[in-house]
Amino acid sequence: MIVDCHCHAGRGDKMTAPWNTHAPIEPYLRRARAAGIDKTIVMAPFHSNYAEANAQVGRIVGKYPGRLIGFAFVHAVRDAGRIFQMVEHAVRKWSFRGIKVHGHEAMPTREVCETARTLRLPLLVDVTSRSEVVDMLAPQYPEVNFIIAHLGSNTDDFRAHQQVVYQLARYPNVFADTSGVRQYDYIVEAVKRAGARKLLFGSDGPWLHPGVEIQKIRLLGLPPDQEALILGGNILRLLRLARAGAESPTISGGRAQNGAARGPGRSQILYAVDGAPATETAL
Repeated sequence: MIVDCHCHAGRGDKMTAPWNTHAPIEPYLRRARAAGIDKTIVMAPFHSNYAEANAQVGRIVGKYPGRLIGFAFVHAVRDAGRIFQMVEHAVRKWSFRGIKVHGHEAMPTREVCETARTLRLPLLVDVTSRSEVVDMLAPQYPEVNFIIAHLGSNTDDFRAHQQVVYQLARYPNVFADTSGVRQYDYIVEAVKRAGARKLLFGSDGPWLHPGVEIQKIRLLGLPPDQEALILGGNILRLLRLARAGAESPTISGGRAQNGAARGPGRSQILYAVDGAPATETAL
């Protein structure tokens, strides 16, 4: 199964650039089908209200349940104090399977990381070429699987790419997606140093063509089993681990002391790739 781990869907409200104006899913889905992509993880474009934006994504996922999986976008500063509630709501209402944070707005805080840890969700982070942040996050939260977007940089910052390659090899809980990486040899180096189990195929659609992005993985010339890991096996493995925790610790910045930011209790809910309840082996 081929899974695109990084795509956007819905409407932004700032309207100063494509990535905060509109991310139309239908043209992307046509391109993805032609490229042989089976499922796609989607998240909102930039928005001033991520509760509203996540609801849009939830409706889009509901329209294409066999093709799309949602991640909850949060602003680590603006949404402070309610991040757990926002993400848990998205998990329970729309079966979202991860969290997205963009460093252009705010880097992940402890509240974000503790939410990911409590709900056992992967955390997709665009560190905007500030790859040193990964050295802060990964050892502090070894139970959280961090996916570093664009191998650390969407602006061809070779220093960020180099550092993320080393971080992939150093930290068991650090992964990276390949979306928008134009300096191809850093993808090659990531496989050599960290292995195929640490890279995830992503397109950053709909603005980048998924057929072009997937070809970068094909051109690595890897053995079929290693190529299959990057094209879907790795993200599917991370999604299998995405479940509600048995108990929720206090969330920093939340209101767990009065019950407003507590976890979902002892029932361990698992979500299959298509959003249906499942066992851990269903994927």
